[in-house]
Amino acid sequence: VRLLKHIYFRLPIIVRLLLLVLILMCFFGALIHYIEPSQFPTIFDGIWWAFVTAATVGYGDFVPLSVTGRIIAILLILTGGGFIAFYITSISTTTLEREKKLETGKLEYKGSGHLIIIGWNERAKQLINLLNEKFPEHPIVLIDRTLRKISITDYPVHFIHGDATEDHILTMANISGADRVLITADVSKTEKQADIWTILATLAIRGNNNNIPIVAEILTKIQVENAVRAGATTILRPNDFLSVLFFHELSHEKTATPFEDIIAILKRKQFSHKKVPKELEEMPFREVSDLLLKQGHLLFGIKRDDSYKVFPPASYVLKKDDILLTFIDW
Repeated sequence: VRLLKHIYFRLPIIVRLLLLVLILMCFFGALIHYIEPSQFPTIFDGIWWAFVTAATVGYGDFVPLSVTGRIIAILLILTGGGFIAFYITSISTTTLEREKKLETGKLEYKGSGHLIIIGWNERAKQLINLLNEKFPEHPIVLIDRTLRKISITDYPVHFIHGDATEDHILTMANISGADRVLITADVSKTEKQADIWTILATLAIRGNNNNIPIVAEILTKIQVENAVRAGATTILRPNDFLSVLFFHELSHEKTATPFEDIIAILKRKQFSHKKVPKELEEMPFREVSDLLLKQGHLLFGIKRDDSYKVFPPASYVLKKDDILLTFIDW
């Protein structure tokens, strides 16, 4: 009995209320069956009447005729009806509380295989929209300490309010079951402060999940090595990318649009790195390009010994351990 009592009080309030309602309905159903067996031929008929009466539906297919039966009906209405109303109210309250917790980032995420994005800014907004467009079935968890609430109808994410350098926040986001993590730079800080925080977050994540891929945005070149030491698997250097893009915008032909071209390509195509297959070794770039194009891969370069060869001569011969740089459709 003590064990059952212990288990009962550990159950959620909704489950406890439901069990209490079921027990009461079964009790009154069995009682009315024994009091008026002619009116309620089976116990199930009595239970059906108890539920219909307590829920104030009142179909009238079963009605007690004796004084004792009607007294039982009165007791049922006063007790069971109140419990059912309380149960329905509790469900509504729990649902509203859950929605409020989800909106304000206080509800832990219990799924797995999800993508975690750390930091709320314009880049994160656009990324979430793009991910939802390309991979709508992939769950996203957003961690941010500045955002107070977010509507899931506007952005389909599970929001966690807090600091990603703290273990309990990462636990709320189920870091151990996540697929990968992206840490965006905090634009409200100086570049150095933003990088230091990113490195701290990387350390915290790596301490909770030793194998998860971590993509970290680093703004200053001097902190790149520190981010790698902290456990980042991929480093994004937006300043380097933008500097090159600015150079192209300032020096290109007037009819060209480098920025728009790159954005359009990256939205429709995905980079792919693939070690050159054995059968393609010692073959010229042009022939390999034609073969891959038939498979839906657009070959645009070769990576050899950390050196990039973008659109090399058609006669450029591929060697063992070369990496093929290709575009593929999303």
